Amino acid sequence: MKMFINGEWTDSSLSMPIVSPYSREVVDTVPVASLEQIELALGAAVHGAAAMGKLTAAERFRILIRAADLVAQELEDLARTISLEEGKPITESRAEAGRMPDMIRLCAFEGSQLRGEVLPIDAQAGVTGKLAFTLREPCGIVVAITPFNYPLLLVLHKVGPALAAGNAVILKPAGQTPLVALKLTRILIEAGIPENGIQCITGKGSTMGDALCSDPRVRKISFTGSSEVGEKITQVAGIKRLSLELGSNSPLVVLSDADVDEASAATAVGGYVNAGQVCISTQRVLVARSIYADYLDALKPRVESLTVGDPLNETTKVSAMISEREAQRVELWVGEALADGARVLTGGQRSGAVFQPTVVADVRPAMRISCQELFGPAVAVTPVEGIDEAIAMANDSEFGLGAGVFTRDVSKALRFARQVHSGTVQINSSSLWRADLMPYGGYKQSGIGKEGPRYAIEEMTELKTVVIHGLDS
Repeated sequence: MKMFINGEWTDSSLSMPIVSPYSREVVDTVPVASLEQIELALGAAVHGAAAMGKLTAAERFRILIRAADLVAQELEDLARTISLEEGKPITESRAEAGRMPDMIRLCAFEGSQLRGEVLPIDAQAGVTGKLAFTLREPCGIVVAITPFNYPLLLVLHKVGPALAAGNAVILKPAGQTPLVALKLTRILIEAGIPENGIQCITGKGSTMGDALCSDPRVRKISFTGSSEVGEKITQVAGIKRLSLELGSNSPLVVLSDADVDEASAATAVGGYVNAGQVCISTQRVLVARSIYADYLDALKPRVESLTVGDPLNETTKVSAMISEREAQRVELWVGEALADGARVLTGGQRSGAVFQPTVVADVRPAMRISCQELFGPAVAVTPVEGIDEAIAMANDSEFGLGAGVFTRDVSKALRFARQVHSGTVQINSSSLWRADLMPYGGYKQSGIGKEGPRYAIEEMTELKTVVIHGLDS
């Protein structure tokens, strides 16, 4: 496949293979953008931003609605592409692709609802004869840098709001998973996005990131990825708007009054969807000591029942991680925990990029499998004495993206919600739950800014104040 720059599908002097993590077969090849091509894209985006800014809200709305209809016609191809390039089971890929038409329609609606407000400036003593109000206008050029784990959903969570607000977008998808992003770009062009309103460049972010993020023509950067890369972006970006959705090691607390079966069932989903490669995967499970053994007894058979195999097999629940290197890292961290006194209840084996769904019990908080971001199909279980210790341990992290608690006690649930330092808190669910319309973002090293169409659009627009003078009668 080719990348899309300056209104054309184009190659480069260098290319890179896109390899299926499961089969190790080459799915396709894509160009590696040169610095000259990045400069061409940036220059073209200036013109694209002008063209996008001239569209009325109704015109943007109609284009995106057409895009939603076109996406709906290609769901199976998009899902298959996700599974091939990312390794996600086909049932999960269909669920990801299936959210897209309504997500685009939601972006279209929110983009048509940009509002200002009249300011009560006569509330300031001595101010008379003036009228003040605010307007929202597009930022201009938005650089969207997206991760491998949801190569369609998380692309659209950036591109959709940016276009709906009237911006031009330069999309840089993850190097491992650019194919479905290129297909979405084609659909948006077919739907009628103005020339250079959307561009998609491919290659490795490590060699392209500085050129994109440091350029003064870019007004907004929206990035999802590691905290380390997010910090580097803040250092090179200069004076720009930033949305950074970064790392996590989401805790799930199971209190003594919880329904153990429900909590274990939620863990067996929340810890292993997409082979645990989700920012809000359940990673740390903090279980009241009085029900600790019961919880482990309930969790073990549920995890063992997860079918591991080919992502294109309809029965597969867990497949390959994004690379063998990442699976080796998870294997190393689990091995470290075992050497330090933890025990594996099930799993722990690796074959290539496939790491078996794993439960590690008796984990101490200082172990890497607990205190850092694992991003793999293993759950670390730790006993706690009660809600006080559970809250303290949940907050004892540099991250704060998602958290969950199981309890029948409303007062304890609300206390947990108020005291845990996390961008989202789920009551009687694992942390792995997200509606596309809700605000989504974290505390601490988990990032800055919010996604979700309404909230992303706010961050992708400028707020202008207008004051009219000389209105005295």
